[in-house]
Amino acid sequence: MNFPLYIAQRYIFSKSKNNAINIITRIASGGIIVGAMALFVVLSVFSGLREFSLSFSNDFDPDLKLFPATGKIISITPKQLRQLEHVDGLASYSKIIEERVLFSFDSKQQVALLKGVDENYGKVNKATTKLFNGQWLKKGTTQCVIGYGISEKLSLGLFDFNNDFDVYVPKPGKGAIENPEDAFNKAYLAPVGIYAISEELDNKYVFTDLGLAQELLELSPQQMSGVEIRLKKNANENQVVAQLNQIFGNQVVVKTRAALNATLYKMLNTENIAVYLIFTLVIIIALFNLIGALIMMILDKKANLKTLYNLGAELKSLRQIFLLQGTLLTVLGGIIGLLLGIIIVLVQQKYKLIMITSSLAYPVVLNFENIVIVFTTLVLLGFLASVIASSRVGKKLLD
Repeated sequence: MNFPLYIAQRYIFSKSKNNAINIITRIASGGIIVGAMALFVVLSVFSGLREFSLSFSNDFDPDLKLFPATGKIISITPKQLRQLEHVDGLASYSKIIEERVLFSFDSKQQVALLKGVDENYGKVNKATTKLFNGQWLKKGTTQCVIGYGISEKLSLGLFDFNNDFDVYVPKPGKGAIENPEDAFNKAYLAPVGIYAISEELDNKYVFTDLGLAQELLELSPQQMSGVEIRLKKNANENQVVAQLNQIFGNQVVVKTRAALNATLYKMLNTENIAVYLIFTLVIIIALFNLIGALIMMILDKKANLKTLYNLGAELKSLRQIFLLQGTLLTVLGGIIGLLLGIIIVLVQQKYKLIMITSSLAYPVVLNFENIVIVFTTLVLLGFLASVIASSRVGKKLLD
């Protein structure tokens, strides 16, 4: 066995004659264990909150979305649609129309996005399964599905035949408007479903048939606002994007789900980094105890070090003893802390001990990436602390 490693192991598992050193060592070990456990638990909590926050947008946003490179409308030819169907990794796609319009019901008005969707929309998006009440709209009808927030603001229920639910869409064109009634295309919609996803989305959209939306906007069947795409399970996103750019050229801009929610992803990543740095600082403070414990150990073993030095041990080897001792203490403490953290996360996942509300448990995710981050951080900082402490072993100490 390596000589410094053998001595380091002996020093770790044997008690010192000085009880104060034993207490300091226990405090240092406890600090490492608690620091590792706390960092892992907090990262697991933020992974859970991240997953919970993204679940709303993931239920609504497609894997990929095509936008017009310029303007608001894109014209897609039948040939391009046939090519789109043969893209490797593409599971399904849906043509959409989006336009901000005015809705009116029983003397109440609300501006929201009119979203026309085709019959494939349910294959691309989970919004069709998030209905609070009613059913999804049928193709070729004036049926619509509204958000829960819009329903509350307009006091609008389903199958209300006493009052009309009107949509007003500005007519395209230029010049002065002489008659306000001629400035809008108007249609009567029949609400058949109410969706509930999140507060923001529930106040944003009214879904209608794609053909109806194109008619209101005076567009041809080949004109649309974009195309939403769902990928196959193991599809290569970059390869699919490259194929789409080859089909449409500079006609469209392709955005991934992360790009569609760039602000949300940036906010979540910033919060995660901030929490990681804060708890890393806690671990650094805890490792000061390790430095103190190692220095006390060096002073306590001064006579033994002199004997080893006189017997021919190199100064480098003597330093390695305490370098390895501190590193091993950090590794053992990190493993114990991670095991305790994993137990806490598993208990929370199964028994839901800590609740946000009476019906919603604090979300936590057991992530292998977090284990690697915590262990790597702890070992690197522990090694650095051990280097600082072991540098106290010098000729001046042994003379």
